[in-house]
Amino acid sequence: MKITKLSPNFEVTDVRKTVSFYVENFGFNLIMAVPETQDGIDQTCAENKEYVYAMIQRDNVEFMFQRSDTFKSDVVFSKGLTIGATVSFYMDIEGIIEFYQNLKNKNIELTELKTTWYGMQEFYVKDLNGYILGFAEKAE
Repeated sequence: MKITKLSPNFEVTDVRKTVSFYVENFGFNLIMAVPETQDGIDQTCAENKEYVYAMIQRDNVEFMFQRSDTFKSDVVFSKGLTIGATVSFYMDIEGIIEFYQNLKNKNIELTELKTTWYGMQEFYVKDLNGYILGFAEKAE
């Protein structure tokens, strides 16, 4: 077996709001969105539509968002579990100080930027669904 890619699929309550959060705050781009009717694929999220799935991407990172009802139907192990995570999605980035300063000016829950004992500058963000994102850059 050869693993070629990892694409986390997050269970979310509102796909459109989640896409907007990631686009506006982290610079991701929408790749595709599936409307509730599941009769096609949209390239943008329309304000007057509900969505059951979306895929976003920035550089080499890709996330998928799936609305709770369809997620629980597809991923049966998730039935009875709450949305959110006790795992962090840790990303190496470039330009962490500027990125951190931009996020501090927004209404987002985040930790302080710190340099760790293992030589990384890093901070963590909690998204609107309770998922934890870590951003890190090798300290100079």
